[in-house]
Amino acid sequence: LHDALPICCRNSFFSYNTVAFVAIVVLFVTIACNSKPHITDSVSDRTIAPRLNATDIMTIISDSGITRYRITTPQWLVYDKAEEPFWEFPQGLHFDRFDEKYNVDAQIDCRHAFFYDNIQLWVLTDSVRATNLQEERFETEKLYWNQKEERIYSDSTITIYKQGLKIIGLGFESNQTMTNYRIIQPTGIIPVDEDENEATETLAVSAE
Repeated sequence: LHDALPICCRNSFFSYNTVAFVAIVVLFVTIACNSKPHITDSVSDRTIAPRLNATDIMTIISDSGITRYRITTPQWLVYDKAEEPFWEFPQGLHFDRFDEKYNVDAQIDCRHAFFYDNIQLWVLTDSVRATNLQEERFETEKLYWNQKEERIYSDSTITIYKQGLKIIGLGFESNQTMTNYRIIQPTGIIPVDEDENEATETLAVSAE
């Protein structure tokens, strides 16, 4: 991630650079809003404690000055002194990806996520759901997104809903927009009634 503009609860914009972590701390401390980030200073072992604990965050991420992603999350933890620095989203996140015209061309939701800064790898777990521009829906329990390789993949069971079909398989790989993909080991294709599928999805969302 090259540039990020975190938006605190009242849509205030900040500048952010993943290399210069101190800038995040200063910006979150100096901006007053309903979200109250907690900065950890007194912990002796900084490899196991988060440096930043922020709540109710929406972040706009840009690459070479172009807005590419938007992340919304209830909680964001930054472990900058871990052996492999990472971010954690213990209450899940919602992720939007933008095309060159700022249209959302892919969306991802999950209940737990990690981002490993140095290797540019996202690990999304627990009820992962993604949709692409063709409104195809992908469901799995674990999904990896390697931004350096511009590749999304999984070694878990995955279910894809598309054009009245439910496609099930083990293992999955795709481009970043999830428009060019393949299931490694397909196990079944089941016709799905569109009305029944929509009702099931609505019920699942309501239950959450």
